[in-house]
Amino acid sequence: MSDAMRIGHLYPSQGMPIGVRKPAAPDSKPVSFDTYLNASELKFSHHAEVRMKQRGISLKPEQLNRIADMLNQAEAKGAKDSLVLYRDIAMIVNVPSKTVVTAMDHKSLEGNIFTQIDSAVVLS
Repeated sequence: MSDAMRIGHLYPSQGMPIGVRKPAAPDSKPVSFDTYLNASELKFSHHAEVRMKQRGISLKPEQLNRIADMLNQAEAKGAKDSLVLYRDIAMIVNVPSKTVVTAMDHKSLEGNIFTQIDSAVVLS
């Protein structure tokens, strides 16, 4: 057999150093800006939408963008499920999917214990 096999490698070495990827094919399509924006957009679960409506919570687009930016930073640090504190609003957010699971106003916060979170994001 002329090709060397290494433990942990499925394919024989082909002269490329380990960890170096082949360049993308020139005919591959670039990601559109709209696709990029939608990937970082904050989403709301049905439960979160109901809670926000019940509690009179509304957020402006610039506030949502600010929260999404902070969640991107939290994701870069390995966060999975975060408690987001923004002014007098608290939200539990699944960071990888950028989905708000539930939201509370300051009246609903008192006496609550937050579990199954691994991080907190505090914005003012």
